[in-house]
Amino acid sequence: MNTSNTTRKESDLLGEVEVPQSALYGVQTLRGIENFPISNFHLNDYPEFVRGLAYTKLGAAVANHQQGLLTDEQYAAIRRACEEILAGEHHEHFPVDMIQGGAGTTTNMNANEVIANRALQLMGHQPGEYQYCSPNDHVNCSQSTNDAYPTAIHLGLYATYLEFVEHYRQLIASFESKAAEFSDILKMGRTQLEDAVPMTLGQTFSAFASILSDELPHLSEAADELLTINMGATAVGTGICSEPGYAELCAEAIAQLTGWQIRLAHNMVAATSDTSALVGYSQALRRIATKLNKICNDLRLLGSGPRCGLHEIDLPARQPGSSIMPGKVNPVIPEVMNQICYKVIGNDLCVAMSNEAAQMELNAMEPIMAQCCFESSHIMMNGFDVLRLYCIDGIKANKEKCESYVKSSIGIVTALNPIIGYKNSTKIAKEALATGKAVYDLVIEHGILTKEELDIILAPQNMIKPVKLNIKPRK
Repeated sequence: MNTSNTTRKESDLLGEVEVPQSALYGVQTLRGIENFPISNFHLNDYPEFVRGLAYTKLGAAVANHQQGLLTDEQYAAIRRACEEILAGEHHEHFPVDMIQGGAGTTTNMNANEVIANRALQLMGHQPGEYQYCSPNDHVNCSQSTNDAYPTAIHLGLYATYLEFVEHYRQLIASFESKAAEFSDILKMGRTQLEDAVPMTLGQTFSAFASILSDELPHLSEAADELLTINMGATAVGTGICSEPGYAELCAEAIAQLTGWQIRLAHNMVAATSDTSALVGYSQALRRIATKLNKICNDLRLLGSGPRCGLHEIDLPARQPGSSIMPGKVNPVIPEVMNQICYKVIGNDLCVAMSNEAAQMELNAMEPIMAQCCFESSHIMMNGFDVLRLYCIDGIKANKEKCESYVKSSIGIVTALNPIIGYKNSTKIAKEALATGKAVYDLVIEHGILTKEELDIILAPQNMIKPVKLNIKPRK
């Protein structure tokens, strides 16, 4: 972020460095930029996380001011700086890589420096004049990276969840809409990719919606765990370098600022090394991913063809499917959702392994856990919208093809069995297999049932639930 040729000198434990004069960050952020050119995932790519840091620092400032550790001027300036960040300002000054060593110290100091330097500007001073408002002594007062960083992650992920769940509900509603639209279209159900018994296409899409909506309670429960924070734990959970009552004041302030039911962990030492809330949230995303992967595979199968596949549904054509095969159109939207699901599942494995890597009183692997959870949330939200808008909403049913499969399938013998009996069913099934004739036609040909009786039995309303029909076989 060398936005200016002019620089200012800042120093830390390792010595002096030149920081761009226009940068709100300082020496420790610059060292982090130099030390961790790891990925294309940067802190300012995740605005919810940046806001989580601002909420954390503002909550701490409120508590520190109440305890007399910040002057009125320092508090007012820090508060204004945090509020500006919450409003979306200054995010360009959070350029550090999400993947970093140091258990998040670079990220914590990035926030401390940006807030301190913006506060200095508001107080009428220049960035770097830390004697008036210091990143460490004032913005980071009563804190350690080991409580501020995980708290910011929790707050940022909870904000992400609130957005995530709305996109998710919209996708579920899209499946429910298609379920209603296709409620009278009879098709063959399949088990192990073999013909099973008749059902409706509406039931297929209703099942998709139900499979996904069943995850809402699990997702909510996992997100609720993020509202437990360890602010006031400081370095290892003992609260050293903070004053009595600070943790409670800070948690109360964050709760008031966010409007969320923030609560302190009951054991701060345990909470400082335990990252299982991130594991739970990641697992909730993985559960959704595994279900969506199955659904997208089904959509690809149901839409396969158009001449040599199932072709029971038409997926919206989004782009030409081949550089060599004219007329080919591929199911690109379900395919991209499949790939998103694989990525989310892989991220969850990374989170699980990182959680296991906690040692003694801290888990130094939180940065990659945070990156995985934020990335999974974001790409899934994007995937939900793409799948809904570019695929599900535009699916059309091939009603005639669906019904022709039912009439030609051996599987409808199972539906007829309670009425025509096992002996007749076996005879018809055997002949259908031997001759290639449709079960539907053979039942009529043998005079077992009339066409009208068959159509009553195979009516969609009689295929979707247990029914009792007063129809007797003629033979």
